Amino acid sequence: MDKDFLNKLLATFTAETKERLAAISTGLVELEQSASPEREMELVEALFRETHSLKGAARSVNSAPIETVGHAMENLLSAMKRREIKQVPELFDLLHTSVDTIGALLPSLEAGPSPGEKERLRELVLRLHQAQRGTFSPPSLPPHPAPRAEQEESPHGGKAAAAHTVRISAGKLDTLLHQTEGMLTAKLAAAQRVEELRALRKDIATWEKEWKKALPALRRMRRQLKTETAGESPAGENDAPIRKLLDFLDWNYALTREGGYRMSRLTKGAEQDLLHLGDMVANLLEDVREALMLPFSSLLAILPKLVRDLSRDLGKETELLIEGESIEIDRRVLEEMKDPLVHLVRNCIDHGIESPGERERQGKPQRGKITVTVSLVESNRVEVVISDDGGGIDTGRLREAAAKLGLATPEGPDQAGEQDPISLIFASGISTSPIIDDISGRGLGLAIVREKVERLGGAIAVETEKGRGTAFRITLPLTLSTFRGVLVQAAGRLFVLPTTDVERVARKERTAFATVENRETIELDGRTLSYVRLDDVLELPRDERADNGKDHLSFFVLPTGQGGIAFGVDQVAGEQEVMIKGLGPQLRRVRNIAGATVLGSGKVVPILNSSDLVKSAVRLAATGGSSSHPAVVEESPSRAILVVEDSITARTLLKNILESAGYRVKTAVDGVDALTLLGTEDFDMVVSDVDMPRMNGFELTGRIRASRNLTDLPVVLVTSLDSREDRERGVDAGANAYIVKSSFDQSNLLDAVRRLI
Repeated sequence: MDKDFLNKLLATFTAETKERLAAISTGLVELEQSASPEREMELVEALFRETHSLKGAARSVNSAPIETVGHAMENLLSAMKRREIKQVPELFDLLHTSVDTIGALLPSLEAGPSPGEKERLRELVLRLHQAQRGTFSPPSLPPHPAPRAEQEESPHGGKAAAAHTVRISAGKLDTLLHQTEGMLTAKLAAAQRVEELRALRKDIATWEKEWKKALPALRRMRRQLKTETAGESPAGENDAPIRKLLDFLDWNYALTREGGYRMSRLTKGAEQDLLHLGDMVANLLEDVREALMLPFSSLLAILPKLVRDLSRDLGKETELLIEGESIEIDRRVLEEMKDPLVHLVRNCIDHGIESPGERERQGKPQRGKITVTVSLVESNRVEVVISDDGGGIDTGRLREAAAKLGLATPEGPDQAGEQDPISLIFASGISTSPIIDDISGRGLGLAIVREKVERLGGAIAVETEKGRGTAFRITLPLTLSTFRGVLVQAAGRLFVLPTTDVERVARKERTAFATVENRETIELDGRTLSYVRLDDVLELPRDERADNGKDHLSFFVLPTGQGGIAFGVDQVAGEQEVMIKGLGPQLRRVRNIAGATVLGSGKVVPILNSSDLVKSAVRLAATGGSSSHPAVVEESPSRAILVVEDSITARTLLKNILESAGYRVKTAVDGVDALTLLGTEDFDMVVSDVDMPRMNGFELTGRIRASRNLTDLPVVLVTSLDSREDRERGVDAGANAYIVKSSFDQSNLLDAVRRLI
C-alpha cells in the first residue's frame, strides 16, 4: 500500500476511532446508571454495533492489537445481549479499561505496541474472555496508561453532524477565519471613505449656497462693465483684468457644479458598494464562524467518565445530568473552557457531594447529583451552570482560610467594608480542603477559572446554600474576535467597550449628580448609582476643557451585583462592529485593557475590560477617589532597583514599568550576575525571576539573606511558578513578596515595591 495513502488512512482511522471510543464510553456510563430494562437493551445493542464497527475498521488498517481487543469486547457485549452475565461494577470497570487501552494504542499505530504493552494486551483479552463466564480477576500488571484528554474528545458534533461532511484541519479554518475577519477592517475603511465623501459633498453644497448669494453682485458688476464699454468710457481699457476675473469665476462655478454632480454620483456609488461589501463580509464571517462552531456535547462528552471514575475513587455515588449540550459555540471558547469546566466538576465531587452514609443521615438520596445546564441568555451569549446537591460551601472555614492570608477578618461578615465572604472563594491561595493532594487543596483552581472566564470576555458567579448545594454560573460569548462595541471618549482618547457589557448609555443634567458621603452619585430610573470618571479609573489626566460649559454630562453604566456603576466620559461617539486584536505576550495581562482594535480611520483604539473597570472603580471609591487624577509622585532618585531576569522581553518590561514610576533600574541576566552587581553597587531592592540558568531566584534570595551586608535588602520574586509549594519555597528562602506572572498586574508590582522601600 502506498505510504502516503496509508498515512491518510491511519489518520482517518484515528479520528473515527476517537469518535467511536467517546460514544462507547458515554454509552457505558449511561448503561451503568440506567434503571430501565428496555433502555438497557437499547444501550447494549448500540455498544455492540459501535464495537463491531471499530473492530472492522481496525482490520482494514491491519491494526491487530485493536482488532483483538475489539473482538473480545464484541463477544462480551454479545453475552450481555443474551443476558448471560450480570451487569456488575467489575464488568464496567473492565470495559472502561478496554476503551482506555484502545485509545492509548492510537498514537503508535505504525510502530505497534511495545513488549510491555503486548503483555498487558494479552492479559486484558484473557480477562475479557473470563468475564464472558462471569469471572472477574484483578490485573496482575499495571494498567495501560489512559489516553490523553484531547484524545477523549470528539472532534466534532457526533450525531448532530451533517450527513455530507468533509474533514479539514482546524488550523486551516482558524487561518481562514483570521483572513476573513481582516476584511472587517476593509469594510470599516470603506465606511470611513464614504463619510469623507459625504463631508466633501456637504462642503461643495455649502460653497454653492454661498456662491448663489454672491451671484447678483457679480451680475451687476458685469452689466456695469458692459455699460462702460458701450459708452466707450476711458476707464474701459482698465477693465480687462476685471473681465478676466469674472470669466474665471464663471468657469470656476460651472466646473465646481459639475464636480458636485460627479461627487454626488461617486458618493451614491460608494454607499452602494459599502452596502454590498458589508453584506458580503457579514455573510462570509457568519459562514466561517459557523464552520468553527461546535456543540457543547463535544466538550461535555468527557464528563460522564470523569464523574464515574472520580466518584469511585472517592467512595461516592454521583449522577451527572447534562442539558442543552446541542447549543453551538466557538471552538476556541470550548478549548479554553475545557480545564475550568473539568475543575468545577471535580470540585463538585470532591468538596460538594457527601459520602453515601452522610447523605443518608441527612435524608438525601445516597446518589448525589451534578447538573450541567447550557442555555442561550442573549443572541450572542451563553450561560453554563454547574450545580450540585451537596453540602454547600462552608463560609466559616472559607473566612478562616481567607483570614490566614489577610484577605478577611475572622470575626465575621459584619465588619465594615468587607466583601461578601462567598466571593473570597475566587481569591488565589484560598482552599477549604484540609490537605493538599492531586485533586484539591492548592487554592489556585478557582482563581484560574475566573481568570480564564474573564479573559474570554465572560463572567462567573457562585450561589450556595448550606446543606442544599452550590451552583457556578458562567456567561460566555458565543464567538470571539469580532463584536459590537460602544465607542467612548475620555481624556481626549477613544476607547471601546463590548455592547453586551454596557447596561445603557445616557446624558444627564449636572443637577442630577450629587455627592453622598464623599462619593459622587447619580439618580437614574429611580436608582442611585455610584458615579466615577473613566479618566480617573484609567489614571489619565482629565481634560477639564471637555466639561467646561456643558449642561449635560455623558456616561455609560456597567452592571454589578449591587446595581451598577456609572462611568462619566467626554462623549459617547457611537457603536460599531470591531475586531479584537491581542496585545502580544509582553502585555498579556494589562489591568482594565482587554485588547485593541483598528478603526476605519486607521487609528488604534484600546478595548476596555469591563470586569476590571468595575474592580478599579470600586478600588477608587474605597480610597476616596479624587475628581481628577493626582500627579505622579516622584520617587527619590536614591531609590535604586536591581531587576534579575534571563528573558530579555520580561527584563525590558519590568525595567520600563519601574523607570516609569521614577526608580533607577539596573538589570542582571541571572543570579550570578546579580550577586556581582550587589557586591559593587548599592541597591534598595531586588526584583527577580525564579527560573534562571546558573543561579535561580530561590538560590539568589538565600545568598542575599546569608550575606551580612545584604540580609535586610527587600526581595520581590516575579515568576510563572504558581504552585503553593513554590510560594512556600520562596517564603522559606526569605522573599518579601511573590508575584505570579500569569496574573501579573503592574500595579501589584508597584504596590509591593512602595510598601517595601
